[in-house]
Amino acid sequence: MDGRARRVAITGYGVVAPCGIGKQAYWHGLLGPGVTDRRTVTIEDWDPLPWFESPKHARRADRVEQFAVAAAAEAFEHAGRPDVDPQRFGTIFATGIGGLQTLEDNVEIRLDKGERRVSPFLIPMLMANASGAAISMRYGLQGPNETIATACAASTHAMGYAARLIVWGRCDAVVTGGSEACITLTGVAGFTNMTALSSSGVSMPFDTRRDGFVMGEGAAVFMFEEWEAAVRRGATILGEVLGAGSTADAHHITAPSPDGAGAIACMNQALADAGLTVADIKQINAHGTSTSLNDAAEAKAVAQVFGDAPPPMTSTKGVTGHALGAAGALEAAAVLLSIEHSLIPPTANTSSVLTESKIDLVTHEPRPWQPGPVLSNNFGFGGHNGSIIIAPGPSA
Repeated sequence: MDGRARRVAITGYGVVAPCGIGKQAYWHGLLGPGVTDRRTVTIEDWDPLPWFESPKHARRADRVEQFAVAAAAEAFEHAGRPDVDPQRFGTIFATGIGGLQTLEDNVEIRLDKGERRVSPFLIPMLMANASGAAISMRYGLQGPNETIATACAASTHAMGYAARLIVWGRCDAVVTGGSEACITLTGVAGFTNMTALSSSGVSMPFDTRRDGFVMGEGAAVFMFEEWEAAVRRGATILGEVLGAGSTADAHHITAPSPDGAGAIACMNQALADAGLTVADIKQINAHGTSTSLNDAAEAKAVAQVFGDAPPPMTSTKGVTGHALGAAGALEAAAVLLSIEHSLIPPTANTSSVLTESKIDLVTHEPRPWQPGPVLSNNFGFGGHNGSIIIAPGPSA
């Protein structure tokens, strides 16, 4: 990170995902079978009540906020609460869309029953900043409370900005991450009609047979702290944010730049921010959505940056589906678990890797590795590119 006088420690995190609720259940899911025969993958039988004061309070939170609150609770339980001035304790959160289910439900209510039956909680439930606001209020965090909505790059951008607030000295601790829950009839129809979703119902990143993504949902929340303060309070430091990058393709509203120029610039920016070379990166967690254009552009970009000796690369979306604005957060959690277990989870469902690509994609089985710095990429509609570099903590 620019300056380097203040380092950024990761001291806790929480996960809510279709393949597991809680970080260790999530890890078990990442090593399991991939998503097949479905266009969406959801958290089945979701019950928000354990994380809310009453059923009434749970009903007044959209599913996207419920996921965020649950993941934040695990993050605080995991990290403990830093002894930080509340005005220097920030909340930098992300989502791609926000409370789409609430909006869709209330449009139907208005059409069927009239405008007087629309919920008075419609706006606070659907607004994109609801999840971050809920976390801030629940834990009394009075520092910067901002929501980033840069489509599928949103969580990675949020984490990069959160880290910089600590490096710059504006905050001493920041809760960050992202949440998404927009698998609604209208949302799925929209993605289907733009031919983004897999017609075969299989997410197979970087496979020659790939035909679109499977839509996912979930949340992951992290505790970032100033390193020395974390050491003083005796926190377990799980990882360190070394650097981050953010660029724009300025090319097309949905398609990535075919030459990968924006992604190349973003990865190089993250490396420069971290003060690292390509040889220092020991794993890449790819965006890898299983769409034809995205995977080809990302593979080309990785080959351009890393040359003929790329580090092992994986995409977890074969298991999780594509959780849009929460994707980067879920993948950062996968990075920390990969460090903890000294295993790189395989790219599920992928067996015939792009022949023209120069990538070392982990497939079929998890691969043992010696943990080191990991580059995690996310690229979003609108041409948004985000990269973040996470290194093992001292106990890894």
